[in-house]
Amino acid sequence: MGVTLMGRKLGMTRVYGEGNVSIPVTIIEVGPNVITQVRTPDRDGSSAVQVGFGDMKARNSTMPMIGHDASAGSSPKRHHGEFRVDEKELGNFEAGQELGIDDLAELKYVDVIGTSKGKGFQGGMKRHGFKGQLATHGVERKHRSPGSIAGHSSNPGKSGRIKKGKKMSGHMGCARITVRSLDVVQVDKDRGLLLVKGPVPGHNQALVQIRPSVRLYKSKGA
Repeated sequence: MGVTLMGRKLGMTRVYGEGNVSIPVTIIEVGPNVITQVRTPDRDGSSAVQVGFGDMKARNSTMPMIGHDASAGSSPKRHHGEFRVDEKELGNFEAGQELGIDDLAELKYVDVIGTSKGKGFQGGMKRHGFKGQLATHGVERKHRSPGSIAGHSSNPGKSGRIKKGKKMSGHMGCARITVRSLDVVQVDKDRGLLLVKGPVPGHNQALVQIRPSVRLYKSKGA
């Protein structure tokens, strides 16, 4: 797996491609990310690189985190994350090194990881796309009801309890989402901006992670 960087979703705009075709894009401000720790198999049990993103005032941080970032020669960072690397590639990284959009500039496709917008408690129709009840005569005022959830007493060893994962009403959104194989439309190295085509999870100013595509769709892989 390649370098995974943290950034911030700024919003959407459009760019014009070949033939003056309008392309909707999402703007992501990438980095700069500072390597705060290099994990080795002998000491930590895994080969990974920890990065920090977003400056913050020392008075708003904690003493352990201030000391942790200072050991890498960095000011206190608001967000920390890590990505796995091959043990042979650990020599390419060192504490205090700065990673930025230059490490993603040559990519055609990226995966974006973020937290989706929270939508609170929602019913089955909005949460799962249920059809709902008939909206004609003979039906009570429960047109958006999910209907019968069926009996589960015949499940061996499960008594009459509802199966886990049953599609019902509940909390919607505010979950970790990974969107794969987004097209990189444009890279602005001067301002550290990455323009991608496709759905990016989260609200404007939300924290996202950007990495090289792990597995391309068949159409893009061709």
